[in-house]
Amino acid sequence: MTDIISNLSLYLTYPFVWYAVIVGVLIALCSSLLGVTLVLKRFSFIGDGLSHVAFGAIAIASVINLTNNIFFVLVITVICAVFLLRTGSNTKIKGDASIAMISVGALAIGYLIMNVFSTSSNLSGDVCSTLFGSTSILTLTGVEVWVCAILSVVVVALFIIFYNKIFAVTFDESFAEAVGTRSKLYNLLIAVIIAVIIVVAMNLVGSLLISALVIFPALSAMRVFKSFKSVTVCSACISVICALFGIIISIVFATPVGSTIVAVDIVVFFIFMIIGKACGASK
Repeated sequence: MTDIISNLSLYLTYPFVWYAVIVGVLIALCSSLLGVTLVLKRFSFIGDGLSHVAFGAIAIASVINLTNNIFFVLVITVICAVFLLRTGSNTKIKGDASIAMISVGALAIGYLIMNVFSTSSNLSGDVCSTLFGSTSILTLTGVEVWVCAILSVVVVALFIIFYNKIFAVTFDESFAEAVGTRSKLYNLLIAVIIAVIIVVAMNLVGSLLISALVIFPALSAMRVFKSFKSVTVCSACISVICALFGIIISIVFATPVGSTIVAVDIVVFFIFMIIGKACGASK
């Protein structure tokens, strides 16, 4: 135990460790805020679909040799988020089917492009890192941390400013429209914010694990709390704590950061599920 603490103290003296901690906490906080809304609106799968779109965009960016691809990926992902929201309920291909179609298509095309056009000598490693997150926290740079911090502040600010509107659209969209709330506009805002979160989270947890950061904290909080505000606050706390513990564990035991964070989220979900059942049985 002493060795673990001493090793952790040593690692915390390095800037790249703090980069991972800062990015992990910010991503966890942002993803948890809208996770409750996505779960309640049955939009949980949109995060998975958009993460696969981001993978396809990263594949294109790598082929055309974009050194800083985050803005390119962000634009493509936001456009697809708008497309999914606008067409999902107005065409013969409904929301869940369109998400599945775009998700699988983007993933397949992205992998095909990386195989056909990539000049990398470690294609398998590149694909694995993109899908499951960076295997090393050394990959985060100062620029990525600043971009993440700025985007995170924007996401949190938008959520706080439009909290009442998001609340109304989440629980009763028809009533919200009846009283003058532009529900389509706020649904669009939710989709765009999720797209931003996904792009920011790609380097840490990868495209296949992002949905876990959005869904698990919300589901865990819902096992114990019932009101929207309390679930949202609890979800944010759970997500941040799980991210911190996941990063610390990955540093000490040299495990992949993204997978470790998600594993901690899963453990916490089962703990809250037991607590929720115990509280229900005691009433």
